[in-house]
Amino acid sequence: MTDTLGPAKLRTGEQSAATRLLLACGVIAPLLNIVVILVLGAIRPDYNAWVVPDSNLELGPGGWMQITNYIVTGALLLAFAIGMRRILRTGRGSTWGPILLGIYGFTFVAIGPILPDPSLGYPVGASEELTIHGAIHSLLGLVQFTSLTVACFVLARRDEALESRGWSRYSVATGLLVATSYVVFALIAKLVDGGPAGLIERIGIIAGGVWVSLLAIRLMRKPGPRVSVE
Repeated sequence: MTDTLGPAKLRTGEQSAATRLLLACGVIAPLLNIVVILVLGAIRPDYNAWVVPDSNLELGPGGWMQITNYIVTGALLLAFAIGMRRILRTGRGSTWGPILLGIYGFTFVAIGPILPDPSLGYPVGASEELTIHGAIHSLLGLVQFTSLTVACFVLARRDEALESRGWSRYSVATGLLVATSYVVFALIAKLVDGGPAGLIERIGIIAGGVWVSLLAIRLMRKPGPRVSVE
């Protein structure tokens, strides 16, 4: 049965090409980031991906590649957040979901030019003293992981309300994993010399990135907003 609104009828519309393109950015962005940090971490001389966080790839020879990766990834995530808002017009998470993922994308753009301080032995021989830009970079990293974690929980509540319990549980599990990986990464980096801080951080990055890509694919499969016809 077709819903009615006065004399006009409503039918499900198709997503516009622009909306689908914006949503596709959400599929590409996290996968791009994951591939780049894994490849650069594997080929960078004197860089130990087991120990050193991915942001340190902004330092040393070829650092411009990671800087570019962050900025492009962030721009794509911001585009995705816009497309997400176009699709989620009503209901739980329709406002805060896109906002949180927009903040998540913004942090990538910001940490591109705001470089981290050398740490955990990379770059080799560099002074590891704290600087203002390094502190800002670390704060943005905290905002990044926090915004993604909260977005997982917000959209889990939406799926629970829509009785998509499998997706709801997956979002909760991802949020917990992302949050845990950040806390464990920070503790290992501070307390355990040569510990697997880089590995733990990458687990959270990959888990969160896959979640964002799957969310984007789900939204691309949703119908567009309903339109009225006479």
